[in-house]
Amino acid sequence: MTPDLPIRPAATVILTRRGPSGPEVLMGQRGAGAAFMPSKYVFPGGAVDAGDAAVPLAAPLPAETQALLDGGDPAPEALAAAAIREVFEETGLALGQPGDWTSPVPADWLEFAARGLRPSAAGLQLVFRAITPPGRPRRFDARFFLADAAAVAGDPEDFSAAADELSHLHWIALAEVRRLDLPFITEVVLSEVALILSGGTQPGVPFFDNAGVRPTFRRLKPQNT
Repeated sequence: MTPDLPIRPAATVILTRRGPSGPEVLMGQRGAGAAFMPSKYVFPGGAVDAGDAAVPLAAPLPAETQALLDGGDPAPEALAAAAIREVFEETGLALGQPGDWTSPVPADWLEFAARGLRPSAAGLQLVFRAITPPGRPRRFDARFFLADAAAVAGDPEDFSAAADELSHLHWIALAEVRRLDLPFITEVVLSEVALILSGGTQPGVPFFDNAGVRPTFRRLKPQNT
């Protein structure tokens, strides 16, 4: 039996834009040899690093997202920084605003800062949370943020600075995305994204909690987080 693994906090970003046939999302494919979700198409994202908490944001999270995350661990600002860093590392796209850093730039952020940018969390909307079930090779407590490609500083088609963790990076119409090889949780998240982009309102942010002995589901609201 696989021993129980620690649950690492993580942040994922669903980048969207308006395409010729409707809303589009940015997807990439994980490598066939990856320990977690090999060969699956996913959104950019990954674990929170220890240094993310010290990254100064040019703009804070929207008030509602901040309220949903307040009181949790890690801090909302660390999750936002991790989300922006992962998008930049895996796609080369920068969610940032022009500005100079007023503190030493961490090594993971040197290229971001070299573009004359500071990370901005202003466009991140929390839309989903899920904890990986036991028995998987990796376990994460992942927060999923929705962000419009208009928040990208630069060309949202330019993936030239992306690392090699995701291949086949491309924008795909929301109506066609399910033809890709997707993890189950990604399909569930896409249903929430479709609701929001069609003008619907979430009755709270879905949270699939697999941290305990029994899986539970609830919807997060600012007053009960």
